[in-house]
Amino acid sequence: MQKDQTINKLAQLIKGESSHWINENNLIDSSFYWQDDYWAVSVSESHLAAVRKYIHNQEKHHQIISFADEMNQFTKKYGWKLIEEKKTAKINRLKP
Repeated sequence: MQKDQTINKLAQLIKGESSHWINENNLIDSSFYWQDDYWAVSVSESHLAAVRKYIHNQEKHHQIISFADEMNQFTKKYGWKLIEEKKTAKINRLKP
């Protein structure tokens, strides 16, 4: 991330490039798109190795605990307040 780059702009670039790549490569049966929201958190350099390991193990981790359950655990542990809106969810499945 560049020092003059905002988190909002970075999220926009990641979402744009990744959705374009997914759609160009026909990785799912329908058009892929991101929700409007994003979540970002800063990480100190001394914790980068642990965060990389955490990200690397997400597929295996979510076979044990769902994303929703994990977010509920985080909110309780760190005293966060989730703002939830009722939206119609569109679920895309990866092609075999």
